[in-house]
Amino acid sequence: MVIWLMPAPEPRMESLIISTGVVALAEIGDKTQLLAFILAARFKKPLPIVLGILCATVVNHGLAGAVGAWITAAVSPEILRWVLGLSFIGMAIWTLIPDKIEEEETQVAKRLGVFGATLVTFFLAEMGDKTQIATVALAAHYAAPMMVVIGTTLGMLIADVPAVFVGDKLAGKIPMRLVHSIAAAVFAVLGVATLLGAGARLGL
Repeated sequence: MVIWLMPAPEPRMESLIISTGVVALAEIGDKTQLLAFILAARFKKPLPIVLGILCATVVNHGLAGAVGAWITAAVSPEILRWVLGLSFIGMAIWTLIPDKIEEEETQVAKRLGVFGATLVTFFLAEMGDKTQIATVALAAHYAAPMMVVIGTTLGMLIADVPAVFVGDKLAGKIPMRLVHSIAAAVFAVLGVATLLGAGARLGL
């Protein structure tokens, strides 16, 4: 009985792997990755930029994970299943739409130094962005917000750190359409699986 009540490790590891992979793919060509290109070109100081990205992502996705945990507790399993399923399908469509970075987002914090400018602009750019919404949905889907936040943060770093160090040299060689199509397919599979009740073992 005690063994049966212990949480199974597989869903937690699955939540980490899926969160890392899907956010890393979705972040390619996303406006926060474009922001990383711009900041790297402007300041030419990669370390404080990377630290700013890390801190902004941890705070932003930590809040998103908390919202996901709250949704899991507040919404009935049947309603949650439909909300999450449709949200993932919506994310699939959104991922296929190209992003652009507004100039004001790169100007908002230029008096705060490299780290401060990166921290503020990344946090603001990530508010309401597809990767933040994905973090909310994944945290609610897997009911493992900490693992999801770790995974989505890793995914952001996997996509954005190379952008800081190699910038335009890498951007031109990435098949954006293919990468976005793969990310959209993952979101779509998650959405359909959730609607079909594949999340029942997670309590959805």
